[in-house]
Amino acid sequence: MATEPKNPRLTERHRQVLEVLAISPHGRDVNGLLTLGFKLETLADLVQSELATVRIETVENRDSKIEVALVQITDAGSRALEGLTTRRRSPRPPEDR
Repeated sequence: MATEPKNPRLTERHRQVLEVLAISPHGRDVNGLLTLGFKLETLADLVQSELATVRIETVENRDSKIEVALVQITDAGSRALEGLTTRRRSPRPPEDR
């Protein structure tokens, strides 16, 4: 049984992060998201609300290994994003027909 997110109150910044994650099926590197201007607190909110997950991947390069934290949208995050997108007002007024 699917559960609803623990924190249904999302800001515009939360929505923006979810949109970036939605177009990245394998997740986005935390450092890359920080470089885009997102705050660690915003990412933590999404993880705590179960709208995103974090997984650690090890990347090997010849003689070294580094660990990369990838943030990925969850099914609940996708549903929340759909709900936010359908509720957003259109930037233009509707045309008269």
